[in-house]
Order: sequence, then structure tokens, then C-alpha cells
Amino acid sequence: MADDAVAGTAAASTTSAGTTCSITGFQATMLQAINTRRATARSCGTSGSFAATTALAWNAKLFSAAAAHSGEMARLGRTEHQLTGEAALGARITAAGYGWSAVAENIASGYGSIDTVMSGWMDSAGHCANVMNPALTEVAVSCVAASDGTLYWTMDLAAPR
Repeated sequence: MADDAVAGTAAASTTSAGTTCSITGFQATMLQAINTRRATARSCGTSGSFAATTALAWNAKLFSAAAAHSGEMARLGRTEHQLTGEAALGARITAAGYGWSAVAENIASGYGSIDTVMSGWMDSAGHCANVMNPALTEVAVSCVAASDGTLYWTMDLAAPR
């Protein structure tokens, strides 16, 4: 695990109301929602079936990358993995200071809570496969509200070098 990986709420100082949609206990609740799903075997539709797997650890550098991407999506009002003029996922994660060997990203917009965004991701084959991928060991999620109130979500998952 990377040196900056933390469990529970130890890295709460890296989050703010603006990058967590002002959801109380965001980091701990998000991590629990993810790890509860990883703890149960499941089918991810066309992306395959996955055995239950280990819990992910929260990573502050991944959070930095996720927060920046959610902020850009909210600013532009677009839900895309690579916005115009923005670096690709791997380069964004590297720029945040995370040395990775595997990386994946889930994004969403319009979901009003952790439960609804997680349900949306788990109902999507590719997003579900990212959550269930046993090769990925660390995660961070950010949520940023746009000026019109739309919530933009980014989940960055990775494994360190």
C-alpha cells in the first residue's frame, strides 16, 4: 500500500465541503459503501462475474485527482472521462503524485447521494467491474456541486507500483 493510503477517516483533512458535496461523514460512508459491495461476489453483466474481494483503502493523492476532475466536470457542466484540454486519467493520477501500476475511473452526474451513485455504478457493467477488480487496492471519490446544483462524481481506483 502506498505511504499516503489511509483507512477510515484519518485523511478527513484532505476533503472539504466543496469536494464532498457537503455530505456529512463523506469519506467513511463512501469507503463503507464501496467495501460492502466488494465483500460480496457479484455479476457485472457483460464485464463478467467477480468473487468477493479485499477492502480498498482511501488514498489522499487519488482524492486530489478525483476532486480536480469532479471540479472541472462541474465547472464545464459535462460528464466525461477526459475533458477538452485535460490530461488523460493516468497522467492526472501521476500528476497528483501517485505512482501507479493499475488505474481505473468511474464518473457520474445527477445522483443526489452516495447510495444512488453507488447503485448506478453497480448497475453498469464497466463501472461495476472497476469496483470489483481485485487488482485495484486504493480508492478515493469526490463529489462537486455545479452552480446549477447538479452533483458531479469521480471515483479513482488504483494499485501502487
